[in-house]
Amino acid sequence: MSIESTRIKPMNAIDTHEGDYVLYWMQQSQRADYNHALEFAVQQANEQGRMLLVAFGLMDDYPEANLRHYAFMLEGLKETRSTLASRGIKMVVRRGHPAEVALNLGSRAAMIVCDRGYLKHQRAWREQVAKQAKCPVVQVESDVVVPVEVVSDKAEYAARTIRPKIHRQLETYLVGLRRTNVKHESLGLNVKEIKLGDINQVLQNLKLDRSVPSVSDFFKGGTSEAVKRFDGFIRNRLKYYDRHSNQPQTDDISHMSPYLHFGQISPLYLALKINRAPAALKTAKDAYIEELIVRRELAMNFAYYTSNYDAYACIPQWAQKTLSDHRSDQREYVYSRRQLEDAATHDPYWNAGMLEMKHTGFMHNYMRMYWGKKILQWSQTPQAAYQTTLAINNKYFLDGRDPNSYTGVAWIYGVHDRAWTERPIFGKTRYMAAAGLERKCDIAAYVKKVDDLAKKVDS
Repeated sequence: MSIESTRIKPMNAIDTHEGDYVLYWMQQSQRADYNHALEFAVQQANEQGRMLLVAFGLMDDYPEANLRHYAFMLEGLKETRSTLASRGIKMVVRRGHPAEVALNLGSRAAMIVCDRGYLKHQRAWREQVAKQAKCPVVQVESDVVVPVEVVSDKAEYAARTIRPKIHRQLETYLVGLRRTNVKHESLGLNVKEIKLGDINQVLQNLKLDRSVPSVSDFFKGGTSEAVKRFDGFIRNRLKYYDRHSNQPQTDDISHMSPYLHFGQISPLYLALKINRAPAALKTAKDAYIEELIVRRELAMNFAYYTSNYDAYACIPQWAQKTLSDHRSDQREYVYSRRQLEDAATHDPYWNAGMLEMKHTGFMHNYMRMYWGKKILQWSQTPQAAYQTTLAINNKYFLDGRDPNSYTGVAWIYGVHDRAWTERPIFGKTRYMAAAGLERKCDIAAYVKKVDDLAKKVDS
């Protein structure tokens, strides 16, 4: 299928340039399949009679990233490099600031194609490359099903306001993406690069925060691993998805968020696979599409149109006022960040969620909500709670430091939500209690599940 024009955006006014190859600067969409930016770059290289070179900039000390994130990412990049080679495309992983890597390799390029990221630093990198490059720079969206600007020209208030806008576009954008055959192989290009054969050696050579270990025993990076997990989800667990969305003791979820975060799997690919599932599973399919497209792309909308998406000031005025009104309310428990990270609270349910996060890099979404609400309840001020919630979220979750994560944390404090019955500490923001977990799910089974995970790690 052709690539929708609304996914393609020229980033500078340069029309043509001589060069040895077309460069695809891969940064967000770290995959070789269902990647609109990659296929666009192949098409451009074919039309120009040139080779295609793919490059990834591997920087030390990526903002808030640690060994856990780097190990997962490199596992995926190693597979992507191999898959591209099977298509006759050379992929170079080069150590350095991503924008500088792109500009350096782009000095020999007739065109630079880049994928799209929504966080401030990702957007700044692409603007820097577009401004400084001597050749055309074209950005191609491949991280959402419906491009953000097509859906809305402003920050949406809630899922209910963005949902109809997205659904109006789905017929247009839920279309497959075929691979384009490569006419001019680039495997013979002699370009300085980092070898990915021994990932542990690569990790040792990088300047990283090593305080959070890899979770490869639970989540191994790479497109093939994501596909295998998703196939198993559709085959065995999709039928329970709509009923078990608030049942953390089960594993009836897809576990796709880490793979989506690193661009190792396409949201479009996932949506098309879900749509092909049996019609008898319509309720579960609709529930999954709601999370994958509506909720996820609401988060993209929030990050794109909210410049301070990573600060307490991003929450709505009504929430700031009500939390301020209750700032001085008596807190029965107050925990430091260290106590929280050590899962050393009085609440065994919360502690289980924290331990799941620490040991696996993941937490069932229902528990994530409870986890965040309790940090708000157990902190001296809502501002301090926000900072703590975001810091721990970004440190341990594989899918932290992501529009979904920033939006999920902000939701704890009222973003995309409404005013509720006023309570101490929470004011009119939504409240969650241990009694609610006990009433709605088998929370004791969840605690046991996490305890078993912890024993596996310690053994």
